[in-house]
Amino acid sequence: FASYYGDHMVLQKKPSGAMVWGHGELGAVVTVTLSGPSGLILMEKTAQVKGPSGTWTAVLDPMDQGGPYALTAEQGLENVTLRDVYFGDVWLCSGQSNMAMTVLQVANASQELAAAAHYPYVRIFAAAPARSDVELEDLEQIDLPWSIPTAENLGHGNFTYFSAVCWLLGHSLYETLGSPIGLVEVAWGGTPIEAWSSRRVLQACGLPEDMGRHIWVGKGGIEWPQISLWHGACFNLKPALCFVPPLNLALSSSTSPHQHLSGPQVPSVLWNAMIHPLLNMTLRGVAWYQGEANAFLNTDQYNCTFPALIADWRQAFHTGSAGQTEPLLPFGFVQLSTYRRRSADDSFARLRWHQTADLGVVPNARMPNTFMAVAMDLGDEQSPYGSIHPRDKQNVAHRLLLGARAVAYGDKDLVFQGPYPTRAVLEVTRGLLNVTYSQELICRQKVAQAFEVCCSSQASPCQWLPAPVVAVGSHTVTLALSGCRTLVLGLRYAWAEWPCEYQACLLYNPQGLPAPPFL
Repeated sequence: FASYYGDHMVLQKKPSGAMVWGHGELGAVVTVTLSGPSGLILMEKTAQVKGPSGTWTAVLDPMDQGGPYALTAEQGLENVTLRDVYFGDVWLCSGQSNMAMTVLQVANASQELAAAAHYPYVRIFAAAPARSDVELEDLEQIDLPWSIPTAENLGHGNFTYFSAVCWLLGHSLYETLGSPIGLVEVAWGGTPIEAWSSRRVLQACGLPEDMGRHIWVGKGGIEWPQISLWHGACFNLKPALCFVPPLNLALSSSTSPHQHLSGPQVPSVLWNAMIHPLLNMTLRGVAWYQGEANAFLNTDQYNCTFPALIADWRQAFHTGSAGQTEPLLPFGFVQLSTYRRRSADDSFARLRWHQTADLGVVPNARMPNTFMAVAMDLGDEQSPYGSIHPRDKQNVAHRLLLGARAVAYGDKDLVFQGPYPTRAVLEVTRGLLNVTYSQELICRQKVAQAFEVCCSSQASPCQWLPAPVVAVGSHTVTLALSGCRTLVLGLRYAWAEWPCEYQACLLYNPQGLPAPPFL
């Protein structure tokens, strides 16, 4: 069997058939059998080992949830049996360090780790960080083979395994659905979207396929944002946005900033080594937490790269699983949280907007069957891992869960998005702007700078001025345009790197979900 099939694994249940594959002698016939606890054979498939790499694939008949089963692959006199196999829903979790943050690192870590024993049917697997210049057929290394969760393997260390966002989402899905859940973690801190993108995505978005590396990654792939004017590392960034390693990670003599460095930032290297090998897996959904690195790299291309990556992964997983992974594979993601409290830089705000393909809310026409967890109100200035790594991953996972239930599992009555404006009406004589929202509004905190208007006699450059909130009604917000003497050409909300205090943005719905930023 290929590297990521093993004892204790979860395979995708019906309506899809799970795909399994492995290696063998060219031309040989491999027999795959599934047997129940009593040893009774329930299913048998045969597959021929094909070139050039000597692999076989088999699609199992769709199975109801449950287990345990044994799965055997036999070729001639050799056979391998995988035991304690369950059928359920398999979710892939990917991204950079906020996805890689482990259960050990989050708020209430000790309680979360102690609860691991309650979830023997949520199975976890973590691929090791790896990069490659060519597309690989199988994973090079595995950090955690398929396992039953324990406090030890959920809290193995910082930024290793197991992903807190992935685990918290997975065990909530288990509680909601009652079905076994398989969680597959493939994440690497400090990595831009280009590294996770195939050549097709880069070409579609007009990006060069080799951009070298502009972000320094410390030991263990942890991001080390240091604001500095060290020009060496800043050969194509605004100097103030440079990522420079702390002194204890002094660069080895072989890495001068002007070389095109290898590393996990290079376009397509993580797609090649960490995603491409998994394409034969039948999946139920994807959870993605990435984007911080792209607040400093190709920020304004993200409205192309992100939708293109989603479409490309869907096509690739669908094809790779012989059509078993659905073509519109549900794809959930976390909108960027916060980093520096008083930063005037708007790259985080721009990236949050681009994460929605500039439409503000998902799912939308450019990003069908997606769902988003807003996280800009979960800032954590005291985080021991740096403010770019907030410890409240429970709310992140809860907001993702709502989206998964609504989008992936079709729960039509569930509110899974925060309120979003549907129209804005100007009352010129009174100097007011009335913004109507899609849902009932709860005003948690008067945030002085929450809304800003673009006041200008010509479209650019825009002069953004605060528009103070006069009143918040059940579905409307009234803003004062006192500072605006000319045309109002634009309106934006929560357009800042750190828009509000913890769980205290201006607008929420009664379910406690924050209104997302908009432009």
